Amino acid sequence: MQPKHQASLSVQEAIETRRSVRAYLPDPIDRADLEEIIRLASLAPSALNLQPWRFYVVVDPDVRRQIQAAAPGQPQVGQAPALILVASDMEDTLAHVEDVLHPSLSPELRERRLRMIQEGLGTLSVAERAQRGVPDARIALGFLLLAARAMGYATVPMTGFDHDQVRQILNLPDHVRFAAMVAIGRPAEEGLPHHRLPLDRILKFI
Repeated sequence: MQPKHQASLSVQEAIETRRSVRAYLPDPIDRADLEEIIRLASLAPSALNLQPWRFYVVVDPDVRRQIQAAAPGQPQVGQAPALILVASDMEDTLAHVEDVLHPSLSPELRERRLRMIQEGLGTLSVAERAQRGVPDARIALGFLLLAARAMGYATVPMTGFDHDQVRQILNLPDHVRFAAMVAIGRPAEEGLPHHRLPLDRILKFI
């Protein structure tokens, strides 16, 4: 299935024109577009190529209303035609770790990489492993926001929600950790222009 809306902005244009939008039109998003946005997000880099990110796309209005109550009542959660929960699942990653090993690796290097991952993660607790995957999921989150903008969609990332409650709503195991929840759709407002600190406040060459 081909995406309905191909990316039409450069990376620079997507970065400079992306806004956090909190009002959405009810127009549904074509599934192929959502799949393309997730495909692009999944091209993000990750430590040891573990790719611990998992994406839960919620389009069911009843489920979105349940999540809205845990969000707490933020209107864009119920208003946007889709929500994307960007999460990390290191237990699933570890259980299927051979799937992330690059096919170009020699048998010896493949075995060495597999042992390094299993020994490194195996010494950690479930909670410690869960936190290890969150930074990689957040990198994928950034890719997702830019991919959505390049394809003409508005987004707003949110972390202000009850993570335990949303895990229960989605029937996810306790070890899954959320990087953010993203409302996505056609904008009903432009959003505020960027207001950022100047480079001399945030940049230092050493």
